[in-house]
Amino acid sequence: MKNAAQKKAERKNRGQLSRRQVLAAAGFIGLAGLTGCGSGDDGGGSKDLSKKRNGAMKEYRAGQQFKAAGALSFSVLHNDNPGYPMKKDWLFWKELTRRTGVTFKPVSVPLSDYEKKRSLLIGAGDAPFLIPKTYHPSEVAFVASGAILPVSDYTHLMPHFLDKVKKWGLEPELDSIRQSDGKYYLLPGLHEKVKSGYSLSLRTDVLDRLGLALPTTWDEVYTVLKAIREEYPDRYPFTDRWSTNTPYPAAALFSYLGQAYGVRAGWSYDNISWDDPAGEFVFTGATDGWREMLTYLRKLVAEKLVDPESFTQTDDDAVKKLLSEKAFAISANPQELVQNYRYNLGQQVQGATIEMIPVPLGPAGPVVIGGARLENGVMVSDKALDSDSFVAMMQFVDWLWYSDEGQRFAKWGVEGVTYTRSGDRYTLKDGISLMGSDPDAPKDLQKDYGFFNGVFTYGGSWALVSSSFSADEKAFQDAMAQREQLPIGPAHPLQSVEQEQATLWDTPLRDHVTQNALKFALGKRPLSEWDAYVGELKAKNMDQLVALHNKARERYAKENG
Repeated sequence: MKNAAQKKAERKNRGQLSRRQVLAAAGFIGLAGLTGCGSGDDGGGSKDLSKKRNGAMKEYRAGQQFKAAGALSFSVLHNDNPGYPMKKDWLFWKELTRRTGVTFKPVSVPLSDYEKKRSLLIGAGDAPFLIPKTYHPSEVAFVASGAILPVSDYTHLMPHFLDKVKKWGLEPELDSIRQSDGKYYLLPGLHEKVKSGYSLSLRTDVLDRLGLALPTTWDEVYTVLKAIREEYPDRYPFTDRWSTNTPYPAAALFSYLGQAYGVRAGWSYDNISWDDPAGEFVFTGATDGWREMLTYLRKLVAEKLVDPESFTQTDDDAVKKLLSEKAFAISANPQELVQNYRYNLGQQVQGATIEMIPVPLGPAGPVVIGGARLENGVMVSDKALDSDSFVAMMQFVDWLWYSDEGQRFAKWGVEGVTYTRSGDRYTLKDGISLMGSDPDAPKDLQKDYGFFNGVFTYGGSWALVSSSFSADEKAFQDAMAQREQLPIGPAHPLQSVEQEQATLWDTPLRDHVTQNALKFALGKRPLSEWDAYVGELKAKNMDQLVALHNKARERYAKENG
């Protein structure tokens, strides 16, 4: 057996490798030829958990409340949202301990610095046991060093997680995040149904006055915007936001417009996409769908239906144009629609109404991008496996993040104190507001009680996820939930050396796609140069990157059946 000093030294060494891996993921050269220690190498075998059951329940099953056999505490990295800064006296902390016997020891990190600080803590071997708010594939940077656990080895301790995966048919989604060893290193949030976030919103009072119906397709969007432009020839009908603090201009617009053409774009962009009819991975930014999407967007810009500043302006500037009636359409999510656009328009423009429509349909038909039922999730530090309470910790994680009761608690709080419930209908207690639902309420569910915290609240059954929807969002989500999910690509984990090479190719390719998408849309580069653009991608190793992923797919299929 290795003593504590030896274990600490190993973790420090692994952390140093992890930091180099992070740098490689950011485009730096490093890690060549390095392989990490096996995760959880404690001399007793990572799966020998007989001495790690302190505080664990002897029999713990799906549908059961977790309650530690003795008082326990676990460290957790806490993403501190400026909208509801962390407080030590939140009811969330107190009630969680009362129900489970577990006390969280939060390591608070500002939202703006979260990913950088997370990498530094992991690289130094100082990460808390639990590292939530991690988006795939961010975990990949820490795999080779052994700094995080292959959590798929321990899901047998998590009956609620396994139950939801089986019940909701999420095995293909989990396969998509497996690494070259066939394991996954992130416990993702699990959704019963796809939850869509963004779409187009339009001034419905203006449409009514012009005798226009809400559009349901992108062809109809063009017709509506053209009619508005004819009525207001000195204004751009559509101005947009979400172009700053993101590597993608007009990230929201590209995300949902791309969906209509069957491609990942904007926030969801990935260089590699699965072409199901062809049975192979392809390069997203060189597909016919990508070209068709840009051709449509170029038409809107060329005919002055979209404000060209949409791709560079701040969110505040975009919203000001909407509120001052310099534009009549803008990208939205349900929260912004209600709290920002609708409320402020009501204050400034008499009779103004605005609605967010289901994502307009395009050539791909009524679809949503595949794989969207997994959300950000939890990494587990390799240090956690040294704890004699490891089994209890995994049971606790399973209850809080994956049981119906734990998810309900994290979202709504304490029944009778913060909310009341009738079936699937939840009502906040008098005097408590959530995201502006009652501007005059003296208390806020997030700020004052710590519930509905993005660190602990995500995923779940459609009944629970939709329980906080406004009437607008419910109609939007119900419509989007009827759409077919595009096929999910098969598992194709890269080996460590392949991952390093892919990273070196991936970043310049991604940058070239993004820069040229903007040039094509704005007319700074004619679409007649499409073939030349594809040639430039080839010169940046596009074909080699695609071949690498297809090789990994074939290898994984051969080795795993």
